[in-house]
Amino acid sequence: MKVLVSKCLLGENCRYKGDNCYDERVAEFLKDKEAIGVCPEQLGGLPTPRDPGERVGEKVISNKGKDITAEYMSGANKVLEIAKREKVDLCLLKAKSPSCGKGIIYDGTFSGSLKEGNGVTAELLIKSGFKVLTENDL
Repeated sequence: MKVLVSKCLLGENCRYKGDNCYDERVAEFLKDKEAIGVCPEQLGGLPTPRDPGERVGEKVISNKGKDITAEYMSGANKVLEIAKREKVDLCLLKAKSPSCGKGIIYDGTFSGSLKEGNGVTAELLIKSGFKVLTENDL
């Protein structure tokens, strides 16, 4: 089984603040699977570390008010290309993220509050027919 997975869950320091979210549940789940790590933000050309972003409607805005939607969409499209090329069976993405979150994401106020919705990468993968889970679904 091929699993596309957020690199931060694998322990790569690629999150906005330069750290990771290594998750033992993810490592255990992937033990007998082929993992293909991706970071949509980096693939979209954003640096690490970077200003945090949150979804505001169809846009992604940084905490400093900069529209970073183009970078997020570019990364999402590159992840979709990888998922198609590799013929992945499952996408396992970081919960709550403006790129990778599924079902619940940060609400755009940078207050830690959550709302229903998907990150741009998760949304694109779902619309393209891929099964998407977060680490919280394991």
